[in-house]
Amino acid sequence: MTSLDQQIQQFTLYLQVERDVSPHTLAAYRSDLAQMLKFVVREKGVSVSAHDVDHLLLRRYLAGLSKELKKSSIGRKLAAIRSFYRFLLRRGLISKNPAELVATPKKEQQLPFHLDIDQTTALMEAPDLLQKYRLRDRAILELLYSSGLRVSELTSLNTGELDMASGMVRVTGKGGKERIVPVGSRALEALQEYLDQRIGDVVIKGPLFLNTLGGRINRRSVARIIDAHVLRIAAFKRISPHTLRHTFATHMLEGGADLRAIQELLGHASLSTTQKYTHVSIDRLMEVYDKAHPKAHTKSGE
Repeated sequence: MTSLDQQIQQFTLYLQVERDVSPHTLAAYRSDLAQMLKFVVREKGVSVSAHDVDHLLLRRYLAGLSKELKKSSIGRKLAAIRSFYRFLLRRGLISKNPAELVATPKKEQQLPFHLDIDQTTALMEAPDLLQKYRLRDRAILELLYSSGLRVSELTSLNTGELDMASGMVRVTGKGGKERIVPVGSRALEALQEYLDQRIGDVVIKGPLFLNTLGGRINRRSVARIIDAHVLRIAAFKRISPHTLRHTFATHMLEGGADLRAIQELLGHASLSTTQKYTHVSIDRLMEVYDKAHPKAHTKSGE
């Protein structure tokens, strides 16, 4: 009988040759299944095969991982095990998939960190007057907060996509979908100062934000810029460019903006994504519904 170790090798070869998965994905499957194999061998012996593994053994294995791993990581390992057993099942090497009887752990609900108004103001004012790239840095910070752009959307912007007269920017989001996003007055002021400094090298279709070498700035550089200014003011913990996107959405919601409007501004395909992203409570959703839906109210006396 083929051992469990050999069966895992057959599965990973299938992933590599027939499925042509990425090296990163292949390494993840190998690691997850090797970890399971180590546990099963310890429990059942070296000559164990896939037939010797039932759902109770898998539950004990995953329960042991819960002491050191997040539920999301355990869920990923269970998904790898399920895929492995589905592979064996399709080839007639087993009669049932024991992993299908193991429930996927519920993911922790983690609410993204967002800045309050004072923290946001402090960050916007962080670029120092004496810093060489302060105008660029301030323009980046203001635009991320003003328009809620993804960092990838910001770094891909060209000067021709920014309309200073109308206060709008044309953004290419996920899936190549374009949207028009308004830019606030403070961000427009910061962008104008930055572009005035660049006069002479601005190309209509060239990158809006440049790195120190004069090329298009990348996502990692934007993250470093934010880190540097957060460190300078030491007002809160380390944040990411995405924190400013979340802060934008949260402040819009708190200011009374409609959820659908926020959805459009963020470029979300689904309203449920916006709800989760802006940590909207069910009460808030019902409030929006009651105000907007014509059938939400009953006539007095009914």
